[in-house]
Amino acid sequence: MGAYCNEDLCLPLHSFASPQQDLRLSKHVHDNVHGNIYLDPLSLKFIDTEQFQRLRDLKQLGVTNMVYPGAVHSRFEHSLGVYWLAGEAIQKLKNYQGMELGIDRFDIQTVKIAGLLHDVGHGPFSHLFEREFLPLVMSGSKWSHEDMSVKMVDHIVDEHHIEIDPEMLKRVKEMIVASTTHALPKGMKEKLFLYDIVANGRNGIDVDKFDYIVRDCRACGLGCNFQFQRLMETMRVMGDEICYRTKDYLTIHKMFATRADLYRTVYTHPKVKAIELMIVDALVKANDYLQISSYIHDPREYWKLDDTIIKTIETAPDQSLSESRDLILRIRRRELYQFCNEYAVPKDKIEHFKKVTAHDIVCSQKNAGVALKEDDVAVSNVKIDLTRGKHNPLESINFFKDYESDEKFTIPDDRISHLLPTSYQDMIVRVYSKKPELVGVIAEAFENFQLKTYGIKAQVHATPEKKKRRL
Repeated sequence: MGAYCNEDLCLPLHSFASPQQDLRLSKHVHDNVHGNIYLDPLSLKFIDTEQFQRLRDLKQLGVTNMVYPGAVHSRFEHSLGVYWLAGEAIQKLKNYQGMELGIDRFDIQTVKIAGLLHDVGHGPFSHLFEREFLPLVMSGSKWSHEDMSVKMVDHIVDEHHIEIDPEMLKRVKEMIVASTTHALPKGMKEKLFLYDIVANGRNGIDVDKFDYIVRDCRACGLGCNFQFQRLMETMRVMGDEICYRTKDYLTIHKMFATRADLYRTVYTHPKVKAIELMIVDALVKANDYLQISSYIHDPREYWKLDDTIIKTIETAPDQSLSESRDLILRIRRRELYQFCNEYAVPKDKIEHFKKVTAHDIVCSQKNAGVALKEDDVAVSNVKIDLTRGKHNPLESINFFKDYESDEKFTIPDDRISHLLPTSYQDMIVRVYSKKPELVGVIAEAFENFQLKTYGIKAQVHATPEKKKRRL
């Protein structure tokens, strides 16, 4: 068992540097979250490529800055932040358990590169591109930005003749997809804990979340009382898995709860979703002409695709793009799809919930005054959870009592604070009118749908009359 020491948890992260590395000789950037981030030579070879620099033109939160003006940070600084935290995390494990775990410079470099490149294949407008746009233009699309990141890593290495150990490259790519496969590399017998650091498929605690939770809260002007430094300082590897002290379970829960709160108040804010629905419609209408979806098949083309695709549509004179241009102009002039109403799916109906569609709303119209068409209605089905669906995320995490104990265990629901929630997911259905004059008709059809589906109006209140009269 490696020796542990109790260091001051209030020290800034950049005060913990590798004793073998003279940081005065390293290039560094000053980050507004982590302070000075020191860049090693191999990382710089990846950073100084057009493929990685593309991340500067991908806003971390997509169109959220249209509601939270400060949310203009990019995937570039997030990737640097994850690179830095990945290095800090493995360095701490090396300091405390290095002899026991056999952590070497190869492992440290591998984890840092995985953190740096984990989002290099991300699409435009946050997750909108892969979750909402691609399924509409490519039926049954299984494309993911994690898989694209792996292809982009190979492309960068080949294109720029980067000298990297083949085994390191293989492990970097495995670490990038570790959270999506929920399976650790086959045949690997040791150091599986390394795959818990960047993208943790075992329990969801990773430095990717540590960075974006704090960074997003700061950018949006929201308070964040989740202290990831405490978890990084006290974590411990047991049985080839990163485990946490039992006394830190509330800190871990706070991480998941803060993430869920960001989803509710920022990422899926009703106005943000309205703008996203309009962006999706604009991209779908432009796809035949611009062949946007074709970029995903080839890394040599994909790196050219970023958030500026909207400016391309907006300024192109081609008549084929007129409908898309009109939608973007509406966004600029704040003539958005109008939010009609929403409801939270009753708790006992969530498990068998089927996504609500525009067709469902149109078919619920009773009064024939104005005949609704599906293209008049937009529906957003918003799922918010603590990363494990209906399950308590604490059930997937192994804890330990203290540093003298060699036993790891999970904490059952009945042993945690009774103030914590007993339900771990929400499903919210929101309906929008694409035309302001149809808000009242669509709101009434939406109420009819709720009565038909649940026997009650599940919405909290009726759509305001003022909104219904807006023309």
